[in-house]
Amino acid sequence: MLSLYEASFFLIEGENILEEARDFSTKHLEEYVKQNKEKNLAAIVNHSLELPLHWRMLRLEARWFIDIYRHNQDVNPILLEFAELDFNIVQAAHQADLKQVSTWWKSTGLAKNLSFARDRQVENFFWTVGIIFQPQFGYCRRMLTRVLALITTIDDIYDVYGTLDELELFTDVVERWDINAMDQLPDYMKICFLALHNSVNNMALDIVKKQRFHIIEYLKKARVGLCRSYLFEAKWYYNRYTPSLQEYIENAWISISGPTVLVHAYFLVTNPITKEALECLNEYPNIIRWSSTILRLADDLGTSMDELKRGDVPKAIQCYMNETGASEEDASE
Repeated sequence: MLSLYEASFFLIEGENILEEARDFSTKHLEEYVKQNKEKNLAAIVNHSLELPLHWRMLRLEARWFIDIYRHNQDVNPILLEFAELDFNIVQAAHQADLKQVSTWWKSTGLAKNLSFARDRQVENFFWTVGIIFQPQFGYCRRMLTRVLALITTIDDIYDVYGTLDELELFTDVVERWDINAMDQLPDYMKICFLALHNSVNNMALDIVKKQRFHIIEYLKKARVGLCRSYLFEAKWYYNRYTPSLQEYIENAWISISGPTVLVHAYFLVTNPITKEALECLNEYPNIIRWSSTILRLADDLGTSMDELKRGDVPKAIQCYMNETGASEEDASE
């Protein structure tokens, strides 16, 4: 029954039988939990009812399940020992990655000079473990953490600190991708742009060395698109404008940074890079658009009120409420 429930979350639109299977299995599993006949299995069922397995972060699930499995009546002690060893070995690789990333972050001077920006390198690194945890992909995790750290910093410049005039200047300098153009920026923006410029160029250099592909235009395009989307939101905020939900989403699936992260991730794990894929990245395919839209909506559900309090634009929920007159509960649903 639990397997049927988990399988039902792989449905695509129009698969009514799987929708019925989800309702059926959910009802029976909830009833099973109430009866609480076998506590270990009931805990697993409860866990799945909260969130299905393939929506979760795999490495956290491994850690959670080790403790659950330990109390199984038919536990295999050798299998349990292997699971613990595997977890500890992979965690050690992650800790080594984080150590390297922390050294890089300190060298940028961003945390020291931009006191208003979030300094959350462990959190940024943890995102990358959710994306790709296997130990052999350490380079990808380290570079994606850099990407996320700079995204977070730039997001705070647009959301929290920069004036509209400064934000327009910064966006223009990113579009031009010219070190000489940054003279017009205030000092705190110069530090940020230089860190961004160096990080993108260094990653592009690594790829050229390994695969003889010049990718800087794709990395730059992703960064320019992100900054433009941030500027859109900043203008909405300064003009006290609440967009329609559709207008908001058209910009917000980019401003959530999904396309930026996924474009970088493609180059960091793919070997060989293909010309067909590069042509595809010129116009973001639907797999990037829709996954980024899901990320945006999930993020808005979790953090929108906190972001509004610190001075951010209305999120999907508020846009829908403003457009339709719906309650916050209905808008969230």
